[in-house]
Amino acid sequence: VQLQAFGGGLVQTGDSLSLSCAASGRTFSSYTIGWFRQAPGKEREFVGYITWTTTTTQYGDYVKGRFTIFRDNAKNTVYLQMNNLKPEDTAVYYCAAGTRYYATWASAYDYWGQGTQVTVSS
Repeated sequence: VQLQAFGGGLVQTGDSLSLSCAASGRTFSSYTIGWFRQAPGKEREFVGYITWTTTTTQYGDYVKGRFTIFRDNAKNTVYLQMNNLKPEDTAVYYCAAGTRYYATWASAYDYWGQGTQVTVSS
């Protein structure tokens, strides 16, 4: 499975941004897709995931109510809609695919995209 995350950019506090994670290779049908982020000098942290078959979602506490993950089966793409962005959301955002359900830790994911930079100015 090859993943590619894109859509990052420079925005201002309170703005919205949508990231995409496009997959190619093996079918996504049995994978959970997770989003993680990593700020300079910090560990990679969980943002959220969506299961491919049941569309169950879960989010990290610091993005709940602001971020939403959804998928488009026809396009084999998962989206991360980010609203009301804050400077502390600045990070490189990664999407990842794994076979475990309800996984909030990075090591549970087997395939990773290259990451896309999101910068939120104050």
